[in-house]
Amino acid sequence: MGRGKGEAARAKSRPSSSSMAASLLPSGATAVGFGGYIGSSRVDSSLPSTPEASPFLEIDGEVALHLKRLSRKDPITKLKALTSLSQLIKQKPAKEVTIIIPQWAFEYKKLLLDYNREVRRATHDTMTNIVTAIGRELAPHMKLLMGPWWFSQFDSVYEVSQAAKRSFQSAFPAKERRVDALMIYAIEIFTYIEENLKLTPQSLSDKATASDELEEMHQQVISSSLRALAAILDAFFSLRSERSGSENVSDDSKHAVKARTAAVSTAEKLLSTHKYFINFLKSQSVAIRSAAYSVVGSFVKNIPHVISKGDMKELAVAILGSFQEKNPGCHSSMWETLLLFSKRFPDSWTMVNLHKTVLGRLWNFLRNGCFGSQQLSYPALVLFLETMPSKVISGEIFLEFFESLWEGRKFSYSSHADQLAFFCAIEECFIWCLANVSRYCDEDTIYDSQRSLVDKILIRLLWPEFILSASSKYEDTFSFHAFGQSKKIIEPTLEEPSETAITKHSVDYRNLGKCIIRILSGIHQLNYDLFLVFSMKFKTDYLDLFQQTEHSQNVQWVVRFLSLLDKHALLKGETWPLLNLMGPTLKKSFPLIETLDSPDAVRVIVVSVATFGARKIMQELMSIDSGTEQFLKSFNEVIIPLCLRHCIASMTARLDLLLALLDDQCFPEQWDAIIRYLVNREKVSFDPKNMDRNKIFILATLMEKVREMTWKSIHQFGSCKYDWHHELLDLVSAHVVQVFPRFGEPDTQLLCALLGGRSEDDKISFLSEKTIVLIFEELLRRLMSIFACSTFAWVQDKVALFARGESYSSKRFESSNNIQDGAHFAIDILNGSTFCLHTIEAENELIQGILSAVIIIDWEFNCMNFLKDGLNNEQMRQLEARVTFFKAVHAFHCKLSEQFLKCFGTNIRRSLRITLVQSVKCIACEDDRFDLENLISACCQWTIDVLELFCQDQEEEQQLMDQFLSRTESWPLCIPPEMMGARLENISLHGPNNTKFVALINKLISKIGFDRVVAGVIKPESASGDNPLMNLTISQIHYSRPWLAAEIMCTWKWLGGDVLHSFLPSFLSYVKKGDAAFLNSILNILLDGALVRGANAGLNFLWHATLDELDAIESPFLRALTCLLSAIFQENVWGSEEANSLFILLLDKLYIGDTANSNCLSVLPCIMNVLVRPLSTGFGDCTNDQCDTYSQSELHHATLDWLKKALSFPPLNTWQTGEDMEDWLNLVVSCFPLEVSKSMQDIKPERFISPTERTTLYELLRKQRQASSAIVNKLPVVQKLLSELSVISIAYCWEEFDDDDWKFVLHQLRFWIEAAVVMMEEFVENVNDTLKNEPDDVNVSLSKLRDIIELSDPFNMELARNGLIGFSLFCSLGFQAKEHAENLNSLGNEKWVIISDRIFEGILRLFFCTAVAEAIASSCCHEASSIIASSRLNHHEFWELVGSCVVLSSLHARDKAMKSIEIWGLSKGAVSSLFTLLFSCKPLSLLQLAAFALLSTDPVAQSAFSCDNDGMLDHSSSNNSDSFDTSSAEKFKLREEISHKLEKVPLNVLEMDLVAHERVNLLVAWSLLLSHTVSLPSSSKERERITQYVQDSADSIILDCLFQHIPLEHYMGTSSRKKDMELPSEVAAAGNAATRAITTRSLLFSVEVLWPVGPEKLASLSGAVLGLMLYSLPAYVRGWFSDVRDRSALSAIESFTKAWCSPVLISNELSQIKKASFADDNFSISVSKSANEVVATYTKDETGMDLVIRLPPSYPLRLVDVESTKSLGISEVKQRKWLMSLMAFVRIQNGALAEAIRSWKSSFDREFEGVEDCPICYSVIHSVNHSLPRLACKTCKHKFHSACLYKWFSTSHKSTCPLCQSPF
Repeated sequence: MGRGKGEAARAKSRPSSSSMAASLLPSGATAVGFGGYIGSSRVDSSLPSTPEASPFLEIDGEVALHLKRLSRKDPITKLKALTSLSQLIKQKPAKEVTIIIPQWAFEYKKLLLDYNREVRRATHDTMTNIVTAIGRELAPHMKLLMGPWWFSQFDSVYEVSQAAKRSFQSAFPAKERRVDALMIYAIEIFTYIEENLKLTPQSLSDKATASDELEEMHQQVISSSLRALAAILDAFFSLRSERSGSENVSDDSKHAVKARTAAVSTAEKLLSTHKYFINFLKSQSVAIRSAAYSVVGSFVKNIPHVISKGDMKELAVAILGSFQEKNPGCHSSMWETLLLFSKRFPDSWTMVNLHKTVLGRLWNFLRNGCFGSQQLSYPALVLFLETMPSKVISGEIFLEFFESLWEGRKFSYSSHADQLAFFCAIEECFIWCLANVSRYCDEDTIYDSQRSLVDKILIRLLWPEFILSASSKYEDTFSFHAFGQSKKIIEPTLEEPSETAITKHSVDYRNLGKCIIRILSGIHQLNYDLFLVFSMKFKTDYLDLFQQTEHSQNVQWVVRFLSLLDKHALLKGETWPLLNLMGPTLKKSFPLIETLDSPDAVRVIVVSVATFGARKIMQELMSIDSGTEQFLKSFNEVIIPLCLRHCIASMTARLDLLLALLDDQCFPEQWDAIIRYLVNREKVSFDPKNMDRNKIFILATLMEKVREMTWKSIHQFGSCKYDWHHELLDLVSAHVVQVFPRFGEPDTQLLCALLGGRSEDDKISFLSEKTIVLIFEELLRRLMSIFACSTFAWVQDKVALFARGESYSSKRFESSNNIQDGAHFAIDILNGSTFCLHTIEAENELIQGILSAVIIIDWEFNCMNFLKDGLNNEQMRQLEARVTFFKAVHAFHCKLSEQFLKCFGTNIRRSLRITLVQSVKCIACEDDRFDLENLISACCQWTIDVLELFCQDQEEEQQLMDQFLSRTESWPLCIPPEMMGARLENISLHGPNNTKFVALINKLISKIGFDRVVAGVIKPESASGDNPLMNLTISQIHYSRPWLAAEIMCTWKWLGGDVLHSFLPSFLSYVKKGDAAFLNSILNILLDGALVRGANAGLNFLWHATLDELDAIESPFLRALTCLLSAIFQENVWGSEEANSLFILLLDKLYIGDTANSNCLSVLPCIMNVLVRPLSTGFGDCTNDQCDTYSQSELHHATLDWLKKALSFPPLNTWQTGEDMEDWLNLVVSCFPLEVSKSMQDIKPERFISPTERTTLYELLRKQRQASSAIVNKLPVVQKLLSELSVISIAYCWEEFDDDDWKFVLHQLRFWIEAAVVMMEEFVENVNDTLKNEPDDVNVSLSKLRDIIELSDPFNMELARNGLIGFSLFCSLGFQAKEHAENLNSLGNEKWVIISDRIFEGILRLFFCTAVAEAIASSCCHEASSIIASSRLNHHEFWELVGSCVVLSSLHARDKAMKSIEIWGLSKGAVSSLFTLLFSCKPLSLLQLAAFALLSTDPVAQSAFSCDNDGMLDHSSSNNSDSFDTSSAEKFKLREEISHKLEKVPLNVLEMDLVAHERVNLLVAWSLLLSHTVSLPSSSKERERITQYVQDSADSIILDCLFQHIPLEHYMGTSSRKKDMELPSEVAAAGNAATRAITTRSLLFSVEVLWPVGPEKLASLSGAVLGLMLYSLPAYVRGWFSDVRDRSALSAIESFTKAWCSPVLISNELSQIKKASFADDNFSISVSKSANEVVATYTKDETGMDLVIRLPPSYPLRLVDVESTKSLGISEVKQRKWLMSLMAFVRIQNGALAEAIRSWKSSFDREFEGVEDCPICYSVIHSVNHSLPRLACKTCKHKFHSACLYKWFSTSHKSTCPLCQSPF
């Protein structure tokens, strides 16, 4: 990778960068272009040209260096040089800076033409610093600088031009001085601009510059020069008006004259040279065309005389025909020039073809929307019309002008600003044309021309478009606002569409309408007759609307036009909209209201009233004056009958009109007339049913509109001006609510509108308070009637509760036929007037009744959804009829927010919440018709809602909670609240009501917290939320409920939960905060209950019982007490001090005088099972001081007493029923617990005991042994106690055992185990017979299978479990200290082995029994297998002990157990049973581990994998000569139990959950195969066949699965990101397991901890499997890796392998190669571990070859690199063949690399012996089966490997020789 030796020498004499190149230039050289030119202009330098006078001699060296660097082509170099130069100039004095100006001037001209804009900007910044530094010293150099300086101020880049202007202004701060400087150096400026305009792209720079850059630079120079020319002309000639001539000509005026003269001269020259800039006007560059328009405009404005008449035509064609310009960037200068030219040279219009050159292009320009410059071009149109000479225009031109303009409107749709400009142009141009028609028409035809414009443009173009756009696009939403002091009562509000609502393809009717109204205003002022033309059209269009059948949408244009008139005409004080337009139109259309039921006709009048006022519209409609009397008369006689007539379609609009015509002065009279017209007092009082239904409907609609008006008026003005109350409204509402059957929907509408209260801010009611109370009383009465129809008893009971008051007791309910309708009527009114209840707050009973009734009805409806069996047909019919009613009830219930209820008094809220929580309590205790889980959840939520809505503080909440938890007949069952102790009578804790209510309480605790429900904590306002117990109040003590906690714990289990998982966590969380008194109260309650009732415990006292095992305790109090004690000690809530206090208390209660308290004695073993651990010292952890302390403890003394008490009893064999020996022995056993792990391993004593205790315990066991020679007592309790006593004796006093003791103990252990073996073997035979004899009827078989399991005696398993524990302890003693060895060796080694093997054999038979049973069941169906596997979970401790012992069993015991199973004659053998157990659907960790251990070790492993191993070996060796070696898979077959897992992987395995059972089994199967594979010798035939089998048949999806368990996100992304990420635990577990598996050649360590399955454990196993695969199957993994297509995944996999696996594998490979023995003088190997290389040297006679094998860092994922570095006497062809041969061996080899090298060497040896290589694989020895080429072609005689030839035939689909192509 280094460079050649000569490069360093060459580098010293040449520059390495542009700056270095500059420094190597000769000292006299200057940075000038070729020939001293810049572009095509010669640079006139003021510097001396002689070499002796070099321009850099006097310049500071650093400054000179930066000036030289400005000539570089690299823009970065230039920028750095300019920056450095600027800094130096700021530091240098003016004199030193002045020296550099000549050289700077030369560089300045070049830099201004640089392509890079940043270079140009930096140049001007440097110029600013120079000007600031030298000031007036710049004057001598201005001739060089002024031209470029002025030109640069018009750079096309804004930032550059601004920088140039800043530099110029820094030299000439005053404007006058800047103009003077321009005039003084005018000639230089004009000369520079003239030269620039002559430039071409090629003359700007050298050929090395890109052509596109040159073109862009040229356009920049030309456009800037043209703009500079235009600007200087404007500056010179605009000054003439500012500086008037005087008598004495000053120097300034002389310069001005000289400058103007030069300008005129230059202008004439440029016009001549560039032909009036016509070519620039036609340029392809937008910037040049725009600048050219500016220049021509400046000429026309300032020096028009230089434009000769002879050339005028060509220029006129270019300027007047400029409407063909399509780029909007040119339109600004184009319009300016066009208007100036047209105004200055009006005769030029006659020189062009008007229609072709000007008008045709103008029409196209307008039709295309001015090509995008609407906001610029449209305002110029009226100015353009003004400049057009009258002799060239006519009326037809203007019509075509407006048509073209109108056609281009679509281009303005997308922009609101464009539309405004468009319509403004139409307005201005149209008014101008009407006003200036006399310019192109005779006096006789003026009106006709104007009429033609109005008719063809306004009426035919604009007006139809307005009607269309205003009719169909947007709907107006009408609402009415009341005005406080306004002369108008109501005003419609139109919701105008926003700008975003205007689509790309529509006209905004607002802009168009505004344009039309302004045109109409202009027409009205100009000529009234012309206005009448439009007025007639408007009236015709309006009346035509009502001749159509569908005109609901079309009236929108009228409404919107009226709104626009109000905004744009009436506000300006114009009267024509009413007097000349709308007034006559409405008057003519008013009769249509009576003949047509048209809401649109009325709607227009309503809008007109809102626009013009009520009285003005009445004057126009009725032809009356403005007096009040005539107004009222017309209103009463015409308007009221007209508007209150029943009309289906237009009624709403007529009522709007009626309200719109209300007048402030006449309102009382008008309102009274309206109400009396609708309500007849006599009819209502006599018989309410005779009221006119139509008028009720009209009145309801009217009052709704009045309420809406009132609401809006209050919100807009703060008050309602009108008083809408009327006595007839009270009368009609009181009668309507009582009438039944009701009129229908109008009744509800009317009452809701009169009551008000639909929303919180709707506070006005139109009725008196008395009437309101009467209405709500009737509503409550109707709601109460619905309760009697309920199917739920708890609902029916509420009738008496609500009807007990005097107000309701005398009332009778309606018949059942009307109840439904009446209740619906009531709830509809409540929904529409909810907040009206606040107005009658004094009626406590009424409000409480209404709210409670509604909530309970809503709850009743929800309860129907929880019925178990659903609804029958009748109930479903009733429910469907009431669905609408229930929805209305629910809507009202939802309105009962906390804010709403706070407005009521304390009494109302208290009575409400008590009623509701009692109702919830009744619901929770309903019968079993409900789905209880959903019902309990609903009741919980309802209770929380009541607490949140009706309790304002914590005190109220706790009071309500007391009401909720108050005593009933079925609650509580154990501990009444007032007694705080246990009930003495017999109770059933699983009563349905009790468990349901406990489930509700537990759900409530989970939702709102333990402290609020049980502890009754009231948090002070200032208390911290983290610890509510820091500052408990007196109230909290009052509300504390320890009895409730005890009741829940005694209940133990309930629907959807239990104490352990639901209640206990929240309880412990609370007590940890420090409420000791609460905890003590609960313990006292439970202890008292346990002592009162006693117990018959079913616990196993051999070890500390877990919380899950406490189910065995039958007594509820003892179970709860034991659970609570276990939990508080486990969570360290209590310690040894509290344990000791409780122990002393129990000792005091154990005896009553000298007599033992039987109840206390019965419960004490369970409690001691918990207390022993905190009271004692751990086994092996006891120091001398602790031993002394323990010897003085209460536990020591009590234990000795109890042991002595047990010794006082006769031996167990003589025990008789009725004696209390059982309780005492249980107590003794509980004092000597064992320590066991979760998987029943590592069993050992849990605590330290004193020698005295050990001796006494041993005496107790010996007493039993000595009595064993007599008759054996087979009572279950005797055997249980004896087994437990034996176990604790082995654990605690085995050192005291002699030979007889061991014989006795081991005999008993074997006896108990063998009893279980007999039972299990009988069980297996029953299973086998059942499933064998009835294979067809699966259901019958499954039923019998369940019966068989139920018949199994669990007591035998319990005894066998104790026996297994004792045997496990016995086995572990063999590894303990040698000082006690005599106690074990006394049996003798041979006897020890025999006894152990017999017991192990029995345990293995137990193990095989359960495996065979599941295997037999699995052959039937999966459910049968699941039944067998699930039965083991009920005795998981027993089976885990079996598995633990199986792992420790001897080979001899395993062999005998297997043989006994095989000769048993069952349908399944031992091996298949082990596979079934290994892949069981209900795994137990130690059983799975035991099955794995047996399958992977001898003697089982010999037959666990191959179907017929020996036969295959013989067959393969015999057929080796002449047949094809087709496939190893055909010769080697795995057992179906494992091959099925490897070959037939489920298709969706990658989509399964990561801990899915099938995925776990797949990993376990691979683990088993890999363990067996690595246990075989690397060169064995069986390992080769297994390896080839995996290569050919195993599904490689296993590797995808592995990397799903190993998260690779850490290895993805950039390296910096990887460093920041913390290594996930799964990755670390997988990596460590992979490394360990490779190192140890085993993955048993991962299998041992796999169950129970978890993500990290699976990651560890996946890593171990991957590691062994890479070790034993590298080619297999490499083949999968090469097929991965996801690059990120590929990189991550490789990174993981490189980090965790490759280093160990590479080290192993190199070590094996180094240790390998290649004993041959011709072959040598050298290994380099640092380079990971192996050099193999093969020599033979005069030939030799060196091969280098390099291992990649990610080996074996990447292939090794094989290279031939040296050869001697070997042809290139043979060398290439040998190289390919070695690569083939390495690539295919699935074992050690040393084996591949060995095989390759053997191939070389055979070739040198004369054996020809195979022409297909280029090797003598086959890389897979190591065979020689034997199959020869009969034609060409070449020999081939059989496997190679078979592969050739199968892939080429031919049977010809690969070389000669002859038939083989």
